[in-house]
Amino acid sequence: MIRSMTGYGMAEKHTENYSVKVELRSLNGKYLDLSLRVPRFLMPKEIEIRNTFGKQIERGSATLSINVVKHKVNENDIQINDALAGQYYKKLMQLSENLNAPQHDIFRITTMMQDVIYQDDEQLDEELYSLVKQVGKLAYTEFDSFRLKEGEGLRSLLLGYSNNIAAGIPKIEALEPLRTESTKERLQKNLKQLVDDESFDKNRFEQELIYYLEKYDINEEKNRLQAHCDHFTEALSKNPKGKSLNFIAQEMGREINTLGSKANHAGIQKEVVTMKEELEKIKEQALNLL
Repeated sequence: MIRSMTGYGMAEKHTENYSVKVELRSLNGKYLDLSLRVPRFLMPKEIEIRNTFGKQIERGSATLSINVVKHKVNENDIQINDALAGQYYKKLMQLSENLNAPQHDIFRITTMMQDVIYQDDEQLDEELYSLVKQVGKLAYTEFDSFRLKEGEGLRSLLLGYSNNIAAGIPKIEALEPLRTESTKERLQKNLKQLVDDESFDKNRFEQELIYYLEKYDINEEKNRLQAHCDHFTEALSKNPKGKSLNFIAQEMGREINTLGSKANHAGIQKEVVTMKEELEKIKEQALNLL
């Protein structure tokens, strides 16, 4: 299935001892850039978590957030940093005396300072880690479903843009008789002027005319562009990567540019401009594909 790089998934689970919430989101990116936001006790498992989700996400700028709430806390889990608290209290008292400020609330402020009172959760609970992995799998399942849904939307858009480009080919063909007639009139006018010129070189003129007619012909470009559009449509049905679609789009762009340079007709140039607009949309949306 075709996938977008844009995705979101969230899952949570509650037990008697813990509540775990895992959130995974991603945007398009050239490479994998996975940012982790996890509790301190999960730091020893950071590499394992990063590798597990990194292989599944593959590509894009992603953020994985894991939040854990413990419903039961042992008495030994609560720690007070006496030394740090003493330093805070001492400094705050000195500041209060220097500013002649009230001192009755300094103890409460000290207890609220960072790392004075903290929960000792350095030990990894295997029961909790198992729960984190379960919730992580649920979050990824929802995340992947989101990507698939977005991917199908992108498939429809890309197919429409490709069809619009292909639809321009018959329109160009319909304008070719007008282009031929206007070019013929212009050549006849110039030819008459050349024949009247005493320095006219017939052989040189024939060479120039052959060269001009070769540049005038756009059948090869139309055929190749149609083939590229067919290839693009076929590739979309085979769940391609965004990079492969971009390569096909580059080939389409070459033929469209050549058509524009050979056009010599305002109506054909207009169709070429429309094709280029559709091609830019393809390039933009293909960047969002995995």
